[in-house]
Amino acid sequence: MGRRFWPVAVGITVALAAAVVAAHRWNSPPQKLALEVNPNRLPADGLSSATLAARPAAGVRFELVEGHRHGRLENARLCAGVLPGRIVVEARTPGFAPARAALETALVTSDLAGDGTPDFLRLSDEADQRAFVRWFTFLAESQYFVAPKDLPKEIDDCAALVRFAYREALREHDGRWASELKLPAVLAAPQVRKYQYPFTPLGARLFRVTEGPFTPADLSGDAFAEFADAETLLRRNCHFVSRDLRRATPGDLLFFRQLEQDLPFHVMVFLGPSQFDGSTASRIIYHTGPLGNSLGEIRRPSVQELLNHPSPRWRPAAGNSNFLGVYRWNILREQV
Repeated sequence: MGRRFWPVAVGITVALAAAVVAAHRWNSPPQKLALEVNPNRLPADGLSSATLAARPAAGVRFELVEGHRHGRLENARLCAGVLPGRIVVEARTPGFAPARAALETALVTSDLAGDGTPDFLRLSDEADQRAFVRWFTFLAESQYFVAPKDLPKEIDDCAALVRFAYREALREHDGRWASELKLPAVLAAPQVRKYQYPFTPLGARLFRVTEGPFTPADLSGDAFAEFADAETLLRRNCHFVSRDLRRATPGDLLFFRQLEQDLPFHVMVFLGPSQFDGSTASRIIYHTGPLGNSLGEIRRPSVQELLNHPSPRWRPAAGNSNFLGVYRWNILREQV
């Protein structure tokens, strides 16, 4: 993969290998580089790329050293992020003055699925999809092992646990981040490359909260928010897969509607096999929400345990009318 950029109007420095010996380099001022970016305009779609090439300026005498061809010092590839703007690239190599070139990235406002999720948020790359699912399920399950006093204060019901894991799965995962979250374990896995929260055209507002397809006006309107309850996650941010639990894959969501409750919609995360205890049994994780006078708790039953729940209304079975089915995040929707 090439070097990827996210922020607007950033400068990227590319250190070129010392592979060129200019004539009389020690007795003359630094020679000039010519830096080329082709193409110099890209859609900010997280997929497109440009080639960066540096070469001595016209009229400069030089000798090629092993590893370089066609008179170029080095080629590189720059992969677009999802933020539009002007990107300045600077190249440096011994014996030459620094050279700069610029390219522009243009905002992409398409919504090919028409589900309200902009294509710049969708993870169409399979490696990104795997990375997101791995981190999302890891982060959701990790909270089961966190002492109640150390749980993030925001996690107080089922939707809050899901929002937390979704958002944090899209962040940059470094040591400082892990320390701040007080994670019980560290996951060694690739990260999502297309973008990193909150560096998106929507900023931190990841969740769709109004109906309709995405339009440019949604960038500054109230169509997206940082908060979404279980019903909003179901209706605006996910798509239906099946009412057959056997079709669930890790990272999918199970939704229930219990009409006798004040907040009827409830969401659980299908984990698949645990990333913590090494067992092969598929598990599900969810926050109960407040229970009586208590704050509730995070539970992690196996699929079989949930299918045998003492209260039939909580069983994820096709014959249970309270079970709405298996749903998948819109950002993982297959391209038509």
